[in-house]
Amino acid sequence: MLSEEVGVVHRSWPETDDAVGQVVEGAVDRLLAAGDRPDAPRLWGAVRATSPGGKRLRPRLLLDAFGALVEGAEPREPREVAVRVAAALELLHHALLVHDDVIDGADSRRGRPNVSGTFAAQARESGATAGQAQAYGAAAGILAGDLALAGAVRAVALCGARPWTTERLLDLVDETLHLTADGELSDVGLSTGPCAELDEALRVAERKTAAYSFQLPLRAAAVLAGREDLDADVRQLGRDLGLAFQLRDDLDGVFGDPARTGKSNASDLREGKCTPLVVLARGTWAWLELSAVLGRPDAGEQDLQRARDLLAACGAGAAVEALAGDLEDAAARLAVELGLGVLAERFSGSRPAPAGSVS
Repeated sequence: MLSEEVGVVHRSWPETDDAVGQVVEGAVDRLLAAGDRPDAPRLWGAVRATSPGGKRLRPRLLLDAFGALVEGAEPREPREVAVRVAAALELLHHALLVHDDVIDGADSRRGRPNVSGTFAAQARESGATAGQAQAYGAAAGILAGDLALAGAVRAVALCGARPWTTERLLDLVDETLHLTADGELSDVGLSTGPCAELDEALRVAERKTAAYSFQLPLRAAAVLAGREDLDADVRQLGRDLGLAFQLRDDLDGVFGDPARTGKSNASDLREGKCTPLVVLARGTWAWLELSAVLGRPDAGEQDLQRARDLLAACGAGAAVEALAGDLEDAAARLAVELGLGVLAERFSGSRPAPAGSVS
């Protein structure tokens, strides 16, 4: 069976237990508390309740990059402005997660009810039918995500930066949201027709994940530091990191232990999700048997385990791990070239051992 070890990018930013993490936590808490008004809807409370936890990867990436870029120089904006922007990106992340759960029809995240699941459960307790409860939960998720999205944009607009800097940051957020929306829709579309080629699957991953999770924080850091000359380079760095992150996430979605990863290792297989892992398996000897299992909502654990074994034995799993590792290596080299060695140290420590064999 394919190794269950999480990739370097996934473990590179530990839980927020250091000074940077504490600063991020405090900024996010203040931003969430800003929605506590007497007339605030229950939806904001649901956003607050489901926001704790996670690595705070995006704001920490922004602050690490900002710190490295301004070392020994005078930044365009002070660090407290960068912290506010970092917190805004975390709220943006929560908004997109809430919407993503609605799109996926998911009622939980990280092992606990999400916004949709919370409101659906309330509806069921009030006597609603299953269909009514699901519709109520979906509506709550859409509206709560909208509130969080508006709050994130507002936080960027009021971050305290100079007008030109604020305008540029808002342009980046707007551009990123368009790319992410396109990537999310394309990701859903891939499951409605023939599986894409590898280039297309990677393009979708770049737009859906890399654009807002890695490129936006790095590009924002460059703007705040007054280093717009690095925009093309940090976009490339963010692309490599984001694709590696998504590839490892795809592996977790098939081979990972849900108790450790916090996500199902069955849903991608049952949905027949067209990930690069599946794309690479399509041209192998295993595809005939594998295709009979993928996309079956009623697939049992025995069938799912057989699919995992086939994905490993045909070499698709090892190929995805190798591609993720190559992207991580390229990102590490580029980070050093850009003077972002602190980032390279985060994800270049210990590359996972080759995997893909059947145990």
